[in-house]
Amino acid sequence: MSSYFSLFVFLYTISLSDQSFGEMFTSMMSVNQAVFSERQLVDLLQIYIDHEKRRLNDIKRFFSRVTALHTGIYSGPSSTIANPVAAFKVVKRLQSEWFNVVYSNEAKENLQALRDGYSTMEGSLPKLEDLQGAAQGLMRLQDVYDLRVEGLVRGHFQQMKNGNAVDVYNPLLSDTLSGDDCFLIGKVAYDLEDYYHSAQWFEEAVQQLRGTKWSPEHEGTLENALDHLAFSHFKTGNISSALSLSQELLLHDPTNRRILLNVNKYEKLLVESPLITSPTHRPNTTYLRTRTVYEKLCQTKGSQPKHYENPRLFCDYLTNGNPGLLLQPIKRELISLDPYVVLFHGFVTHAEAKSIRDSAVPGLRRSVVASGVNQATAEYRISKSAWLKETTHAVVGKLDQRITMVTGLNVQPPYAEYLQVVNYGIGGHYEPHFDHATSDSSPLYKLKTGNRVATFMLYLSSVEAGGCTAFIYANFSVPVVENAALFWWNLYRNGQGNQDTLHAGCPVIVGDKWVANKWVHEYGQEFRRRCSLNPEE
Repeated sequence: MSSYFSLFVFLYTISLSDQSFGEMFTSMMSVNQAVFSERQLVDLLQIYIDHEKRRLNDIKRFFSRVTALHTGIYSGPSSTIANPVAAFKVVKRLQSEWFNVVYSNEAKENLQALRDGYSTMEGSLPKLEDLQGAAQGLMRLQDVYDLRVEGLVRGHFQQMKNGNAVDVYNPLLSDTLSGDDCFLIGKVAYDLEDYYHSAQWFEEAVQQLRGTKWSPEHEGTLENALDHLAFSHFKTGNISSALSLSQELLLHDPTNRRILLNVNKYEKLLVESPLITSPTHRPNTTYLRTRTVYEKLCQTKGSQPKHYENPRLFCDYLTNGNPGLLLQPIKRELISLDPYVVLFHGFVTHAEAKSIRDSAVPGLRRSVVASGVNQATAEYRISKSAWLKETTHAVVGKLDQRITMVTGLNVQPPYAEYLQVVNYGIGGHYEPHFDHATSDSSPLYKLKTGNRVATFMLYLSSVEAGGCTAFIYANFSVPVVENAALFWWNLYRNGQGNQDTLHAGCPVIVGDKWVANKWVHEYGQEFRRRCSLNPEE
């Protein structure tokens, strides 16, 4: 039995030893791979349960046999034991069989095999940073889309409008959060000293944990949740709630000296300042001055004018004077004039999009941003990315040719960068940023081949909700359109950057968002996009 289990584990060791999905929360592809890992753990656990059932059935048979003897022949005349055969069996059972049952290594072997199987898979399982990142992703969605925590706990994505809960998105299959789930989300915020969020999530944890039985797989207990919630309310200024929660906690742990001291402190504070209340808004951020506009654009489509409201905006079939597009022109939708933003519908096929995604998977790494002369990960960009060369991926070469046909630009390196493929994570986003170098840009952005004159962004997948591209100062946003491509000029013809191209990738609510970016440089475009001294061109 144990050798069969060991063989099973050995096979998993071979298949999984090289798998590692670092920073899983930054890519939905990695999360999907984690689901496969859990299926394998389920198989391991099933084998463990089967072996334990067999072991317990063996013990039950021994128990039944011995019990039958004591309710049968041993309850009769003493002459039964005088029988040397019966006497031998009693001595043998007590000296050997009972010892083998009580000190059997089978249970330890079964458990150790399960642990060995788990340890071989640890490289493919989420780390603590993944749990923290996933929790922060939920809180990001809560903030950007103004979602109710009560709704999220029940699997609903809702906002409050005019006193009513309104669905932002209604999933076909919803999943709920347990009290332990809420506790861990609150704990992540608590450890970051983000008491605005921790209070809300611990509140839900306490409500669910009251009157429920603790399960061994869970980390949070009612006592822990009450303790953390009380302190979170204290830090946000809600002293009366902190006091009542601490008093409730004392009912569970009346000798806890720390809680007794807290109760005394809260009572004194209420006497000194009885009107202290908790803040109703989350704390301001110093790094995102455009937060209000950014979040509004993520929730709506901003002030983007409809075509019938602005006759200068239009849709047409574009050939761009290129013979390659005469028989199959590109569907063009002019989204904005300043900045000049165009959406090319159906720019790639489903097969081409899948080929690009599949080619990028082996090279996906946590996306970075410029930080001085180096690059670093950042909380304001949650995704994984990979770079594809046209020399090693035929589909990239075809894509480059198509981009040249519709834009007239030279997109071959060094006149443009390699194709960057990006997969967003849990609540994945990229907060407002410029693609071109500005006066205060990192030295890393000072490119030898000139500034990034244009951006070509291809949507390689669809999403169910969220994930739009928001242009902050221009005050409009563009939803994800599968297989379409978004193009805009970052620079005016005089070489100056267009500040209205400040843009962001809004957090993905539900879906697996893939995009591909092609950044075109000034160098090499001198006769394709001629310069002008007119700052308005």
